[in-house]
Amino acid sequence: MVAAILKPREANSHKGNHGHSLIIAGEKGKMGAAVIAAKACLRSGTGLLTMNVPQKERSILQTTIPEAMITMREDVKSDRPDFSAIAIGPGIGTSRLAQQLVTKTIKQSNHPLVLDADALNIVAANKKLLAYLKEETIITPHPKEFDRLFGEHNSIKDRMNSAINIAKQNKIVVVLKGHPTLVANSNTSFINTTGNAGLAKGGSGDALTGMITAFLAQGYKPFDAAILGVYIHGLAADIALNEQSMESMLITDVINCLGTAFKHIYA
Repeated sequence: MVAAILKPREANSHKGNHGHSLIIAGEKGKMGAAVIAAKACLRSGTGLLTMNVPQKERSILQTTIPEAMITMREDVKSDRPDFSAIAIGPGIGTSRLAQQLVTKTIKQSNHPLVLDADALNIVAANKKLLAYLKEETIITPHPKEFDRLFGEHNSIKDRMNSAINIAKQNKIVVVLKGHPTLVANSNTSFINTTGNAGLAKGGSGDALTGMITAFLAQGYKPFDAAILGVYIHGLAADIALNEQSMESMLITDVINCLGTAFKHIYA
């Protein structure tokens, strides 16, 4: 199924054919989230990547991810016409500026959108924002974030059933992270078959956000982008076990295995 969704890159294509991703991520002390999301996005095929980060933290991105362009968090613009897809949330915190940025992005953006991490926590604290989510917006909560948004659940099964119903009712894409991860939209749902407990570490979700954003920017439909991101993320983690244990695996090890994961699917 994944092999049928994934489109081989045309030999004569250029960066403009593969989309321009914008990821709004990071704050003081949490710039690792931005770095991880950026690396995973670039390794997943986006043609261009712009990272929106705090001005005082910009040198971290410019030295670790030279392939990414940067805009400053303080330079908030309501119109973002040059981007193919937007993600917001990894490591941005819940400051007033972050709240304003999340609110403006949800209400004003017409681009394919991924909400993760602190963006979801901000929405959970202001649930009226849920009504502004456009159809096929992708949300990627882990279980605690999901419960903050939609109430406490007593079991994984109950949470999955809720995720399926919420995706149908709101016509959005829900990626309920866990092992296994559920991907649901308004019509159907799938349980992912890849991944292992080596992903049970900080940074795994940031990488997934970067990957899904890259697929959105390349023109995949939101549900397909989510399926690809989740499956390949887990597959790269399974491949990483060739060199690492589940205890020793880092998300950077997983990102380094993305190329092998793509080759495995194309084989």
